[in-house]
Amino acid sequence: MWDRMQNELNANWIYELLFGRGRHFGTDNCFVDALVGNWSFSGLAHWTSGLPFSIFPGGGWSTNFNLRGEAVRIADTGSVGTFTDSTGAPNMFQNPTQANAAFRRPFPGEGGQRNELRGPGYFGIDIGVGKEWKVKESQALKFTWETFNVTNSVRMDAAASSNLFDTSSTTTFGKYSSALSHPRVMQFSLRYSF
Repeated sequence: MWDRMQNELNANWIYELLFGRGRHFGTDNCFVDALVGNWSFSGLAHWTSGLPFSIFPGGGWSTNFNLRGEAVRIADTGSVGTFTDSTGAPNMFQNPTQANAAFRRPFPGEGGQRNELRGPGYFGIDIGVGKEWKVKESQALKFTWETFNVTNSVRMDAAASSNLFDTSSTTTFGKYSSALSHPRVMQFSLRYSF
């Protein structure tokens, strides 16, 4: 049961620098306080193991016309993850030819194997940097710069792509069709509170 679950680890943090008025290294100089005071650094780290997925045999239904059975693994598929194939496209298998030969179609009435493989995991970091200026006692101006997916990591979607894992086609077998992650994105904000 444990090997079919997704493992996940999250960590987040907020750190306010010790410089500025009212802080450990405070200053009464307004110019210095405006430059180095009230900075904060925040972030989120996210790691997951891969999600399980099935191989669909393609080319018809072995059980009936409503339910299609998954392929049956009969040999070692080799390494599973995200690799570049001979055409430069991302592929689930390091050796698609070996992986394709590792499956057979289910026999009539046979359901096949479900979720026998695990897709690639993911690691991503989001960070934010902020600076606040006190305008008056109850008013403040805050600037924030946030970056999502700092490492620009890509997590391919094995489950959505598994419909293309057709054992009847050696040219498309294992090729990814979509990703779960988004490219690096940055956003800036300026907020005046009163």
